[in-house]
Amino acid sequence: MVAVPIELLWAFIGLILTIIGTLVKAFMINPPFHWSLQGLHAQYLGASFQIGAVLLVGCMGGKNAGALSQIAYVALGLAGFQIFNEGGGINYFREPSFGYLLGFVPGAWICGSMAFKAPPKLETLSFSCLCGLLTIHIAGLVYLILAYTFRWVDATAVPLFKAISIYSFYLLPGQLAIVCAVAVLAFTLRRLMFY
Repeated sequence: MVAVPIELLWAFIGLILTIIGTLVKAFMINPPFHWSLQGLHAQYLGASFQIGAVLLVGCMGGKNAGALSQIAYVALGLAGFQIFNEGGGINYFREPSFGYLLGFVPGAWICGSMAFKAPPKLETLSFSCLCGLLTIHIAGLVYLILAYTFRWVDATAVPLFKAISIYSFYLLPGQLAIVCAVAVLAFTLRRLMFY
């Protein structure tokens, strides 16, 4: 169990990492056995490190730190700070991607809850990250369906199924690669920090 002052520290770290992660695109380099033939190349994963930050704070700080950091992130964005992918402000709930941002809160909570149920192993941390990612996508999909049903978003600009493809299906492969990286990083850091 993580102590309360440490949880607050991890919540603050998670908030900062999520803001920075929104701005940093995720890349992967080609495997070393291709370097002699092709050289070193970076390939864009189609996502930012935002999801990675959400899941990392859950794995490192626990469920409360994860949820608090994401509540603060969403609140700051809605208060007008331009920290979301497409800006910020109170009208951001009209963006199709807003449900995914709301999903950060339960996603971080579930990831953090599961990450501390057992001693840190790569498998358990990977599974907790996958569950957090699944939670984020479920929240985003539910919000998209509600937003299109109640016309919170402009359905003529992007149809519902295209929005689902843009915000879930196209991003999922890159986000799964980020989940793998977060699980390895969290496993290593928790071993080094002895918790």
